Amino acid sequence: MKTLQFNVPCMQGQSLTVQEDILETFYPHLHRHQEAQLMWIIKGKGILIVEDTLHPFKENDIFFLGANQPHVFKSSSQDGFSNESRSISIFFDPNGKLKLMFSLEEFESLNQFIYNNSCGFKIPDEYFMQISERILQLKSSDQMDKLMHFFYLLRSLATISRDTDPLCAERGEVILDPIHSSNRIDLICNYIKENYKHDLSLEDVADHANLTPQAFCRFFKKHCGVTFVAYLNRIRVKEVCNQLNEDHLDSVSFIAYSCGFNSITNFNRVFKQIIGCNPKEYVQHYKQTLYSVI
Repeated sequence: MKTLQFNVPCMQGQSLTVQEDILETFYPHLHRHQEAQLMWIIKGKGILIVEDTLHPFKENDIFFLGANQPHVFKSSSQDGFSNESRSISIFFDPNGKLKLMFSLEEFESLNQFIYNNSCGFKIPDEYFMQISERILQLKSSDQMDKLMHFFYLLRSLATISRDTDPLCAERGEVILDPIHSSNRIDLICNYIKENYKHDLSLEDVADHANLTPQAFCRFFKKHCGVTFVAYLNRIRVKEVCNQLNEDHLDSVSFIAYSCGFNSITNFNRVFKQIIGCNPKEYVQHYKQTLYSVI
């Protein structure tokens, strides 16, 4: 089975990504990404394929997957009907922006944890409450608080990992074909991140990738797990949140327009769909969280 190089939607400058997915099925293709991943199955069941090893999964299972580890969560159905699949994932690139922090002597134990668990592991059931609470704390935090909760989460995982088995046999060094696997999708995603503030159409990006719009849609969905429009909206909404968190004096509508949205009605709908609340509620929640730790 061919392994696809997957591009995780993230904003430039961010060291980790927290992503909640509610879909009919989990992403159905065997893939890898440069980020390590912690995935909490909130709803759904099926078979996790890691390398050439199979693991059943169900609701409230949590898995740690190493960077560039080929895997796919294959959803199963009951009585011929597909069930909704829901998950929360935390992605981080141990060789990216966090590399310098992991190289510090104070973080040596976390660096060793990542190195020793490149084959991944399943969180034992008795640690579910501890880890799920850590994930929710991280998901609801912003800026520096998010990073602090992330390191507390890693410390908990490092302790738990001593009592776990790897998801697959030890693997050799992963060698990627830069032309056929990651280069093209990376170029496309970088182009989107560099131009999301402009009026960016599907045709524009497809032309940049030297693909027809139809071929581009298939290629992008297969490598990113979401449509081009969904990916672009996530990038724009994350940048809106970054600016709202910095306590800008600009109005929400001004920020929305400056991040590429051309309709406030559409912006409010997309923001609530991705974040779960409207911009005003988001700012209020952020300020309450900020003041509670001062």
